[in-house]
Amino acid sequence: MTIDPGINLLIVDDLPENLMALEASIRDDGWSIHQASSGEEALALLLEHEFALAILDVQMPGMNGFELAELIRGMARTKHLPIVFVSAAGKELDYAFKGYENGAVDFLYKPLDAYAVKSKVQVFVDLYRQRTELRRQLAALEESRRRQQALVAELQTAQVDLKHALQMRDEFMSMVVHELRTPLSVLAMEVRVRQHQVAAGNTTFFSPENLSRMFERDQRQVRSLTRLIDDMLDVSQIQHGKLSIRRGSCDLAAMLRRVVAEVQGQRSDVPITLGMDGADVVGEWDEFRLEQVVVNLLTNALRYGAGKPIRVELSQLPGAATVRVSDQGVGIAPDDKARVFEQFVRVGDRTRTPGLGLGLYITKQLVEAHGGTISVESVLGEGSTFTVALPTAGGDVASAPQATAKAA
Repeated sequence: MTIDPGINLLIVDDLPENLMALEASIRDDGWSIHQASSGEEALALLLEHEFALAILDVQMPGMNGFELAELIRGMARTKHLPIVFVSAAGKELDYAFKGYENGAVDFLYKPLDAYAVKSKVQVFVDLYRQRTELRRQLAALEESRRRQQALVAELQTAQVDLKHALQMRDEFMSMVVHELRTPLSVLAMEVRVRQHQVAAGNTTFFSPENLSRMFERDQRQVRSLTRLIDDMLDVSQIQHGKLSIRRGSCDLAAMLRRVVAEVQGQRSDVPITLGMDGADVVGEWDEFRLEQVVVNLLTNALRYGAGKPIRVELSQLPGAATVRVSDQGVGIAPDDKARVFEQFVRVGDRTRTPGLGLGLYITKQLVEAHGGTISVESVLGEGSTFTVALPTAGGDVASAPQATAKAA
């Protein structure tokens, strides 16, 4: 309830001369005096203002002072309003007793002693000010309590977030160490084997055929290390808002042919097919970043595809081009679908799943940096389909018809 900072007093009497005399006796520069000549007028004022005190004439035509007091006590807004009755009737009528029964705090007889009336009013005004100040302080305390509770809730949330961040940091560092150690260990072992063969003078070990296989193994481990480092650098750029997107003319179909061929050359044990529904798709995109997107999706499909065939499809819709990568692997549980695009998330058996859990997170950021979208449809145990939609010239992914992505 809004508290009026001023002091309002209500005086009720059916005779104008009595109202004028009473107002003259209690007038004060700090008080606002409201007059009512009937109970109905008084009730209207009580609904409009908050009063510190009401002085009611007992003997009024229509609604008398006692009836008005009963109505005042019956309203939640005014039930605690101090009431002083005024009467010209003799004391033998016991009006004072009836007045106190109706909740009066005092009963005055006419003719009024102006000094006594002013003193009594001053007492109730002071009490009202004290109540008002108390309510203000209580409201301030309640607001302070609410703010304190909100602050505690924020601190608890921050504590949970910090704990989660520390846990993610520890897990991330553990993953980084593990993922870096594997290719480095393989390279170190290869170096020791070659050093041993050199020391033994075994020149046949370094035949062209063996050297070719050595270089291929070395390149595989170097690519693994480079990919890990690139992922960490991309995440750092994303977190600092410095992800670089350099748009240029990009033939999406030609890029897909090249990337699929390169990945297939590295993983000839898993068939990868490429399907296109028409002519080449050309747009203003960052070809290098879109290569990352496709490589990440293919790497993910190879990782979780259980060695089964992978399908890449390119389609052109009004306003957008879509790339779908489908596998027939383990699939994604419904509860994990919303998490696969978060940092450091690896679904399934984490002890057997290589990588830092950054590939899909980086992929989502790269797609969205192009104004596109990425989504996943999956059936657990049957496979997953990731769909990337990229806006073409003058297109809007949000308004483009969406092709249905089905699990492979």
